[in-house]
Amino acid sequence: MPRLWGVRGGLVAAFAVLALAACATTAPIKPTGPVAVGHGSVETTPTAPGSVVAFADLAGWSQEDHLGALDAFRQGCGVATDPAMAEVCRKARADRPADDAEARRFLEINFRPEQIPGQGTLTAYFAPESAARMSRSAEFSAPLRGKPVDLVVLDLGQFEPGFAGKRVTGRVEGGQFTPYPDRAAIETTTESRPLAWMRPEELFFLQIQGSGVLILPDGRRVRAAFAGSNGRPFVGIAAAMRERGLLPDNNTSGDAIRTWLADHRGPEADAIMRLNPRYVFFQTLADDGKQAVGAAGIPLPAGRAIAIDPSKHAMGELYWLDASAPKLSGAFPAYRRLAVALDVGGAIKGDVRADLYVGTGAAAGAEAGRVRHELRLYRLVPRG
Repeated sequence: MPRLWGVRGGLVAAFAVLALAACATTAPIKPTGPVAVGHGSVETTPTAPGSVVAFADLAGWSQEDHLGALDAFRQGCGVATDPAMAEVCRKARADRPADDAEARRFLEINFRPEQIPGQGTLTAYFAPESAARMSRSAEFSAPLRGKPVDLVVLDLGQFEPGFAGKRVTGRVEGGQFTPYPDRAAIETTTESRPLAWMRPEELFFLQIQGSGVLILPDGRRVRAAFAGSNGRPFVGIAAAMRERGLLPDNNTSGDAIRTWLADHRGPEADAIMRLNPRYVFFQTLADDGKQAVGAAGIPLPAGRAIAIDPSKHAMGELYWLDASAPKLSGAFPAYRRLAVALDVGGAIKGDVRADLYVGTGAAAGAEAGRVRHELRLYRLVPRG
C-alpha cells in the first residue's frame, strides 16, 4: 500500500507535464479520391470566428456527394452520446433518401453548420498492407511486438477527480511509477516472442498509422491492430529530414520518407526513426476484409472518417472539412467534404485539427502521404 503514494505523486507530476504538452496545437488535413470536391485552387473568405453559417456559404457544398456523406453518417453516428445527435442518427437510419437531392435536404433540415474558430491543419492516414515473415532475415529484421506485460496505463481520475479522463502510461520500477522506455531503448531489447518480422521502415509506418494488414509469403493476410503504446509523444521526422538536407522542403511525403529509409536501411535510417520516441505495440487478428477499426470501435468509412482531439470533439459528430493550400507536391489542391469523427491520434491535438482516413493499401498510402493542407473546420450541430 505505501507504494501507491509514490505512484500517486509521480502521476500528479506527470499530469502537469501532460497538461502543458496539451496546450500545443498542430495542423494538417487531407482529402480522399473520387469523393474529393473543389479541386481548383479557390480560396474562401473565412467567416467570423464562432459564427453560424449557411450551407450555401460552405465552399464545395453544392458539389458534395450528399448521399455518400449521409451513408457515412449512418455508419458512424451510433457512437454519439449527445441526445440531439442520437435523435438525428435515428432519423437518418429510418429514412432512406432516394437520391442526392433528398440526402442534401435531410442534412440541411436536420443540421446547422457552425465554424470552429481559427485555422489549422488537415493530414491523412491509411491502413498499410505490408509484407511480413514469421522468421527473421537480413531484410525482415524488425520484430512486430505485442503489448508488454509490464506496460501500465493509469486513469488519473482514480487519484484526483479533477483529472478525470486523463491517462498516463508507464511501468512500476522499485515501487515508483516511471515513464515507459522510448523507441531507442525498446529497440535495443530482444523480443522473445515477436508476432511477425517486418522491414524496419514498414514497421515504422505501420506504427504511425496504428493498424494495417500483414501479407505472408503463402498469401495469408493477418490484421495488425493497435494494442497500446509507450505513452511517449509523437514526433514527426519530416522536419528533421528537411533540416538535415536529406529531403527537399516540398517533398517530405510519406512515399519520399519511406523510400529514403529503405535506401538507408541500417544505423543511418534507425537514427532518423529514433527521433520519434513514440512506440506502438500490436495484436494480430484474422483479416475480415473490412476497413480499419478506429477508436470508436467501428470500421472507418474510407474518405469520410476523421481522427480528432477527443478533449475538443466528441465521437460520432459530423464535420465539414474545407482544406486547401497544400504544403506538399503532388497533393490534391483541396479537400472539401463531410466526415464523421470516429478516431483519435497521438499527433492530433487542438480545435482545428483533423486526420482523414483514406483507406487501405498503396494507393491510399500515396494519397495520405501528400496531405498537409490548411484547414477550416465546421461542426454540423443538430437543430433544436
